[in-house]
Amino acid sequence: MIGIEIMGGIGAAYPSERVAKLFSDPALIVAGALNPLGVAVAAPGGYRVTGQWPFASGCHNAHYFWGQCQVRDEDGNPLDDGTPPLREALVSRDDFEILDTWNVSGLRGSGSHDVAVRDVFVPEENMTAVLFSPPNDSGTLFRLPPFSRLAYNKVGVSTGIARAAIDHFIELAGSHRRRMSGVPLRERPDVQRNVAAAETTLRSGRAFVLDAVGELWNTVDAGDEPSHEQRALVHLACSNAAASAIRAVDLVCEVAGTAANLASHPLERCQRDVRVIPQHITVSPQWNDAAARILMGMESDSFLF
Repeated sequence: MIGIEIMGGIGAAYPSERVAKLFSDPALIVAGALNPLGVAVAAPGGYRVTGQWPFASGCHNAHYFWGQCQVRDEDGNPLDDGTPPLREALVSRDDFEILDTWNVSGLRGSGSHDVAVRDVFVPEENMTAVLFSPPNDSGTLFRLPPFSRLAYNKVGVSTGIARAAIDHFIELAGSHRRRMSGVPLRERPDVQRNVAAAETTLRSGRAFVLDAVGELWNTVDAGDEPSHEQRALVHLACSNAAASAIRAVDLVCEVAGTAANLASHPLERCQRDVRVIPQHITVSPQWNDAAARILMGMESDSFLF
């Protein structure tokens, strides 16, 4: 998901000829972090970039890192020449350092370590300004509100983990028998009840996302500007899907017995991984109140919508 997210971001941000050159390698992988934790100092032909960014998922396999920076002059002051205050620098693998910081319980395999760049010259052709420039393509995908795009792709991760958990449990329930009972798990009413609830919870959460994103897509595809209400509904749908995925996983783990605690069983990993998704700012429940404010005709206090 992160790989596609970053590739989509640079695909929209760079001129088409630069995109064609970058994407000429079908094996291209780019890690990135769109939080302004770097500093880009203007220099002839480009910028000198220094910074450290967390959550650079996939950085060990990446050919480039794409990091957002605050633009400054040599004295550390913001430029007053009309240059966007935030720009992103594309830095090659030889010019960034991976810091071993990803010591976590969930999503261990994403490799979301910190990346550090230390006084590296980045030419102008490798700089972007995603928050201040229109996308280079008129396609519907690139014209969707950026924070809506960043929200709905998280849904694929959360619902995918939950789908796997239900499938793993159904396989377990067909053969596993509890101690002191010869009845297979799948024959127990409480197990059947939880599986039904897990399926309903997961699929209804996903359906809300498809409905809200579909409406947003149709509006943008028609050439219209999506409303604040549509953006708020996309956030609510995506946040709800992430929470629903957790509930679905919990429902099957509740009746799985000790198997769900064994590190050797995939349910244990599903429990850890699915809880990380709603911690991402774009699907965090902390913005649900702001979405409700919009639905009730008030101003939002969120930068997301």
